[in-house]
Amino acid sequence: MKKPLRLLSWNVNGVRAAHKKGFLDWLSKESPDVLGIQETKAQPDQLSSDLLKPAGYDASFHWGEKKGYSGVATFSKIAPKRVDRGFDMPKFDNEGRVLTTVFDDFILFNIYFPNGKSRDERLQFKMGFYEGFLKVIDRYRKNGEDKIVICGDVNTAHTEIDLARPKENKDISGFLPQERAWIDKLLSHGFIDTFREFEKGPEHYSYWDQQSRARERNVGWRIDYFFISENLRPRLKKAFILPEVMGSDHCPVGIELA
Repeated sequence: MKKPLRLLSWNVNGVRAAHKKGFLDWLSKESPDVLGIQETKAQPDQLSSDLLKPAGYDASFHWGEKKGYSGVATFSKIAPKRVDRGFDMPKFDNEGRVLTTVFDDFILFNIYFPNGKSRDERLQFKMGFYEGFLKVIDRYRKNGEDKIVICGDVNTAHTEIDLARPKENKDISGFLPQERAWIDKLLSHGFIDTFREFEKGPEHYSYWDQQSRARERNVGWRIDYFFISENLRPRLKKAFILPEVMGSDHCPVGIELA
């Protein structure tokens, strides 16, 4: 019997910083079949050869025009059939937030969704990005590419149990009604929040504010997700968070697919 595919996602908060903290040793030891990382904060010409192509992995990158900002990378043991970068929507694509890798039996969207906290314009940008993404999904489905996995930092906690202090954050971007409603919309589009298939309880988070030492007290947010299309539900064997993995203000999240 074939062992399940292990997919991980991690906002590394700077891949060069993560590299110095042992990222490649962690990757080698954890050995996922596919890893999507977000907030790489690097363009390829700023990366060492061992990060550009970690041993045993095919590597794809999408980076922003602005150096040291945003960026995503996907490492996979099996080379994808095709790699698409961005949404084909220039106003979103120049920030380097989206990598789509097409494999034989599913498509992986690895996305670093925008943060809307800094000012109103960024919240509007975030909501526009969210809506743009739904159109992109529909486009792939129309082309018959309908077995879809979405991973990444969504920058929104979905329900009150997805953050430690919901009442204090109800007016803060990351837990605004319209942001949470978009996750409802994604689920109604035929997607599953994989972690909630296995764990219904509170106090499971993937991000902690570093300045307030929130991680030590587990005052966190669950804003990193794996969503899968309903047609992949029979293959979903496990979904999990790895809070013990240090090196970023986020921790990895993952799933196993038969």
